[in-house]
Amino acid sequence: MQNGWEKAIDSLSKITVLSNPNNEPVTIIGEADDLKCIGMGTDAAVFQSVNAPAFALKLYAKDKKEKVKVEADVYEKLGDSPFFPKCYAAYEDFLVISYEEGITLFDCVLQGIHIPEQVVDDVEDAREYVRSKGLNPRDIHLKNILLQKGRAKILDVSEYIWPGNDFRWEHLKKGYEQYYHLIDGNPVPFWLVETVRKWYNQRNKYFSSYEDFTKKVFNFLYKK
Repeated sequence: MQNGWEKAIDSLSKITVLSNPNNEPVTIIGEADDLKCIGMGTDAAVFQSVNAPAFALKLYAKDKKEKVKVEADVYEKLGDSPFFPKCYAAYEDFLVISYEEGITLFDCVLQGIHIPEQVVDDVEDAREYVRSKGLNPRDIHLKNILLQKGRAKILDVSEYIWPGNDFRWEHLKKGYEQYYHLIDGNPVPFWLVETVRKWYNQRNKYFSSYEDFTKKVFNFLYKK
């Protein structure tokens, strides 16, 4: 399996990833018949090759390439862990990591797939593990957590070198504990999830607290 991803490098060179303002997902330009996009973030897009399906290729936007080495270094510090993918190699603008089966918690909400409490417990344990390695667990949200056979697998560790707490996980956990029972098992429309996501990303500008944010969401839903 070592270096099996090299079959996909030529195809990956046909694709360009561009970042967007306001914390919006990247834009992908170009295509390759043997690659499929399996994930998009604000800095990079992730592809899987039909010729090397055991690997995921995380291609960064042109103006975010410095994060490749940062994330590779974080993976090296994390070592082997059941909570995170394995990083095999780092190139100029992409990482090679293990392909992980599962569905993101974001898609679980959209499809009404039950998210067990074990996932929350796993993320808590993973955060403690990250701290034990001298890193700072940040940027943990619905799109960065996979539901994998009833357990959590956390994606995107690129911000673990940054100081401070972005409170994303704390707010997500609180929302799960207080409100998840209201939607558990019921699909939530994409437009609604996206509206809440965009409001949350601008919370520091428009809301004085987490409670103020959740009040706005409930008022919006009640009027609907």
